[in-house]
Amino acid sequence: MAHNLNMDHLDTIAVHAGRDDFSALGVHTPPLDLSSTYPLPDVERGGDSYEALAGGGTPPADGSFVYARLWNPTVARFEQALAQLEHAEASVAFASGMAALTAAVLSHTTAVGRPHVIAVRPLYGGSDHLLQTGLLGTEVTFCAADEVAAAVRADTGLVVVESPANPTLELVDIAAVVTQARGIPVLVDNTFATPVLQQPLAHGAAMSLHSATKYLGGHGDVVGGVIACSEETAAALRRVRAITGGILHPLGAYLLHRGLPTLPLRMRAQQESAGLIARRLLTHEAVAHVFYPGLDGDPQGLLARQQHGAGAMVSIRVRGGYAAAARVAEETRLFTHAVSLGGVDSLVQHPAALTHRPVAADARPDADILRLSIGLEHVDDLIADLVQALDRASSASQPAAAPGEEPTAAAR
Repeated sequence: MAHNLNMDHLDTIAVHAGRDDFSALGVHTPPLDLSSTYPLPDVERGGDSYEALAGGGTPPADGSFVYARLWNPTVARFEQALAQLEHAEASVAFASGMAALTAAVLSHTTAVGRPHVIAVRPLYGGSDHLLQTGLLGTEVTFCAADEVAAAVRADTGLVVVESPANPTLELVDIAAVVTQARGIPVLVDNTFATPVLQQPLAHGAAMSLHSATKYLGGHGDVVGGVIACSEETAAALRRVRAITGGILHPLGAYLLHRGLPTLPLRMRAQQESAGLIARRLLTHEAVAHVFYPGLDGDPQGLLARQQHGAGAMVSIRVRGGYAAAARVAEETRLFTHAVSLGGVDSLVQHPAALTHRPVAADARPDADILRLSIGLEHVDDLIADLVQALDRASSASQPAAAPGEEPTAAAR
């Protein structure tokens, strides 16, 4: 197994994880297995294999993969690699980040008779919406990070947090939430930070979830989700995945695995540009507030204690409300106006109108907030694009700033 290799640095793990058997296979790139079904050695061993896989286990050594809804070796190879990056025993890959969250909720709540979920807001709009609907037979209590202990009930099965949070980039003290949860599994959406900047399991979380569509893939050409966790938790997740059919397609797994070797380099380069952009936007008269971790210092010490950098997402509050924010999104030239994030190209989107539209009105992001995903373009070109868009929006619809009024920075 790859975890026996002497790989002390994350950059090395990212390149070699899931590839330690290449010499024995006589290949240099990961094999891609697109099979939908697999030969059975005989009826008895085929049946044993099906039972093991449908129950959340792994393929018996002398058995079969049986069927692609249950297992695929290309998917398993990506899972092995991601688990190594998260320093986890295992990981389980799904067709999307929402499919991953669904499996996590089902396996820890209604499936085990504990249907109550505690969710720390803010969350990604899709996650918030899923929990709010009760579609999975759950009841949710939304609360702040310091209110988790008070929200715990006898039937609580799961605590869900996101750090940095979408879209305001608030940092949640994972270890503090785990302490408050008193043994209840805590799931952390780690999409914005990636394993490069944060490893939630090291702080006591039971699961680290990624919308792999974002930074893990990094090129805007694949949709997927993955959860790093213990082997025991992985078995429960695989059981739900096998029943519901939420497994990642092998081509998606191939593309995600291909994205991992450059993840540390991409993340650091995009983060460097994001920091420069955040500081430049502080000085623009059309910007009332910049959300970016650490701009006002690190009062909680979380960047030093929990994360290894502020990340590559920046959000801004635009003076002039919804109309001005919408105008900025429409006026950019290099920033593509689109949902999603984490790719090599920069994106801008309006959370309240799009990804967070289904969220309850009292928890929805303000209408003057825009979210920026910083890509790999030259930072000077990105700044120039944002400045011209802000200038256009300001001249078209925004009142002048009050004398002496200055934009503020978000420290969370």
